[in-house]
Amino acid sequence: MTTNTVTVAILGPGGVGGLIGALLARDGHRVVCLAGEETTAVLRREGLRVQSTQYGDFTTPVEADTLLREPVDVTFVTVKQTALPAALDRVPPQVLGDGIVVPLLNGLDHLAALRRHYPAGQVVAGTIRVEATRTSPGRIAHTSPFTALELAAPLADLASHLRHAGLDVTLRTDESTMLWDKLSFLAPFALLTTRYQSAVGAIRDERRSELLAVLDEITAVARAAGTPVTAEAVLSFFDRAPEMMKSSMQRDAENGHPIELDAIGGAVLRAAATHRIETPITARLVAELVPTASQ
Repeated sequence: MTTNTVTVAILGPGGVGGLIGALLARDGHRVVCLAGEETTAVLRREGLRVQSTQYGDFTTPVEADTLLREPVDVTFVTVKQTALPAALDRVPPQVLGDGIVVPLLNGLDHLAALRRHYPAGQVVAGTIRVEATRTSPGRIAHTSPFTALELAAPLADLASHLRHAGLDVTLRTDESTMLWDKLSFLAPFALLTTRYQSAVGAIRDERRSELLAVLDEITAVARAAGTPVTAEAVLSFFDRAPEMMKSSMQRDAENGHPIELDAIGGAVLRAAATHRIETPITARLVAELVPTASQ
């Protein structure tokens, strides 16, 4: 991956995948979006349209298909965990070639599933922190003033391409620590904003004691899993976040879509059980959201 351009597949061109695909396409790379027939038709006809506080408003043409039909350099997997098993049919393992697979899903469990489905050495752990939403097929609203991507591999060339396209990219050496760094923030953020249907500003101001208690529980689990994270460090992210920022789980609940309760809250509770860490408040929040997840 040393050429000036790369060929990238985006499995799930929603908020996250659509934003990454649009930025790379605008920067001159070949981007193939993989989606259902309706979205594929819109993308072929109209391209990706982005409204962004960070990158401005722009439209860029992309290729689109319902199935990956040739090898690419990188496949970003950006579907929700709830849609992952069915979505993988769009990227047959025999078509993958030598390209890497970079999942940007929430939680922990998806890596093992992807490494069973594809050659394990070609699946590179990644995380992203961003608030981006698909408002309709091919339409992406990017509302956070940041797009921070992390990759747990020495992928200097790919990181260079992504940075040139406008992404903030960090290369990490420990994928478990990288995943827990994100989950330590995401789990309390998603569970509390979704449970109380409030943006992060209201959570940190009106429910601060509960936020602090959940942070204590989840960071204790993360430390038991080997990640040196503290509640104070995660709280600083909350206190710096834009007041009206919502979690993707909250937006999914508002729109009547399946929520990633098991991938996020369930992952924390399973790890807590493994390490024998008590997490009563986190468990209560997960239990209270089960009816929402079942809708």
